[in-house]
Amino acid sequence: MALDWALSKPSARPERAAERLRAVRAFARHYIGIDPATEVPPTKLLPHRVRRRQPYLYTDDDVERLLARALCLPPQDGLRPWTYYCLLGLLSVTGMRLGEALRLYVTDVDLDQEVLTVRDSKFGKSRLIPIQALTRAALLQYRDRRDQLLQGRVQRHFFVSGRGTPLIPSCVHRTFYALLAQTGLFVVGDAQRPRLHDLRHRFAVRTLLQWYRNGEDVERRLPELSTYLGHTCIENTYWYLSAYPELMGHAVNRLEHRWEMTS
Repeated sequence: MALDWALSKPSARPERAAERLRAVRAFARHYIGIDPATEVPPTKLLPHRVRRRQPYLYTDDDVERLLARALCLPPQDGLRPWTYYCLLGLLSVTGMRLGEALRLYVTDVDLDQEVLTVRDSKFGKSRLIPIQALTRAALLQYRDRRDQLLQGRVQRHFFVSGRGTPLIPSCVHRTFYALLAQTGLFVVGDAQRPRLHDLRHRFAVRTLLQWYRNGEDVERRLPELSTYLGHTCIENTYWYLSAYPELMGHAVNRLEHRWEMTS
């Protein structure tokens, strides 16, 4: 019965059917405490492995065009262009998740110490993110512009609208997609549209590539990147090595060199 229900929508994707069966399995595990005769569907009844979508790797030119277009946004509230300019720039240079950036409080942005505090992000983890001098300067200009516009009105969030209200994720996505179209990075009909989250992938890949090109011990430094990104396990960071051909090439070359040294 559980399997029939999970497969009852022929048009559903395989992963959707697997999700439906997982819901039944979770309920059955709960109900078995009430009725010991309850049968829990086997975990391999509908095997499905989630495949990550191949991220879009933004070039430096892509990011510069996005930031330039952000500054051309209609200043509906006097702050909007600068808010999106700094928000997109921050995502690009820190690899933060969008939700983490939007949840930053004013007290989380310590521009004197050049460090951001990300609290209770995905999976309840918190971490510190150091920033560089240029990022600090951009955030400082935004803070001054924001405070001047709001005329001393107290707000909790660092990134806000011109009314001092927190940014709404759905509105941020809509604005970002509009910027994509204006810069020509996405044309209606394309098979795959770049995402905001791909800025996070860009940061990770660029960091790994820089380490490889500098001849650093990437395997030793990978936990640093994993911690910086807020990954719960290092396997999530290893994924980047296989996701991009150039990174995979560097890893293979490094491995072949080690084999030559030991043979």
